[in-house]
Amino acid sequence: MTAAPPLGGVRATARIGAVADGRGGTALPLLAGEGPLALRRTRASGPGAAVTLVGAMSAPLGGDRLGVEATVGPGARLTLRSAAATLALPGRDGSPAHYETRLDVATDATLRWLPEPLVSVRGSDLRVRTAVRLAPTARLVLREEQVLGRTGEAPGLLRSRLTVTRDGRPLLDQEVACGPGAPGGWDGPAGLAGHRALGQLLVVDPVFEEHPPVAALFGGCAALTPLAGPAVLVTALAADALALRAVLDRALDTVLDSAVSTVLDTAPAPHGR
Repeated sequence: MTAAPPLGGVRATARIGAVADGRGGTALPLLAGEGPLALRRTRASGPGAAVTLVGAMSAPLGGDRLGVEATVGPGARLTLRSAAATLALPGRDGSPAHYETRLDVATDATLRWLPEPLVSVRGSDLRVRTAVRLAPTARLVLREEQVLGRTGEAPGLLRSRLTVTRDGRPLLDQEVACGPGAPGGWDGPAGLAGHRALGQLLVVDPVFEEHPPVAALFGGCAALTPLAGPAVLVTALAADALALRAVLDRALDTVLDSAVSTVLDTAPAPHGR
């Protein structure tokens, strides 16, 4: 049986460092889990390295301060996933939990941050902060999925902020608050309108500098919006996590197909002999 964490909560940070190995692959000189955050190197579906975040105990509980830090060096490619959904749970003293993610992606590097959903359990209070720093030629695929309550359950209080800078300049700064104690109207017609799953997908690729994808709607509750930079943001609402993942996967396929088509269309024609 796992002992309950002491009052004041758990402090833990998982750290990942990825570097190009000089042979077309990616090495992981730093792979350090801590506390409830365990890291496992897994088989990559494409070039580069893949790491899965595995929860070693129930977390985050109220009072916990957890973090993930990943640095992707020049030319490296890394995919980060989680093994299961993260449940935000109430603590014993009513204090909020904090979950902070810091991602740094260097020149010509690629990061795919694709965790499983975050579930806000009734009575919980979670503050989420994700901060991303990109070099001018870095590429990023970032997905966030948040589910308000388990089946038939009211949600807890969830505050989430995402900030992304590219070449030292702001690319995106977005904040959302849902659940009891959030600003009024979060669940009204101009907010979630009764939906219990919300998510977003951010794709940053230098190829979009000159050829951004066209704005589009998916399923009536998701929108693809080109940003003022080489990036595309997809925001979506759905009834549950399964429906949310389906629409975000569809949007990701559309965005990646657009990037590949742009590269092929702009590639120089081969010279004849």
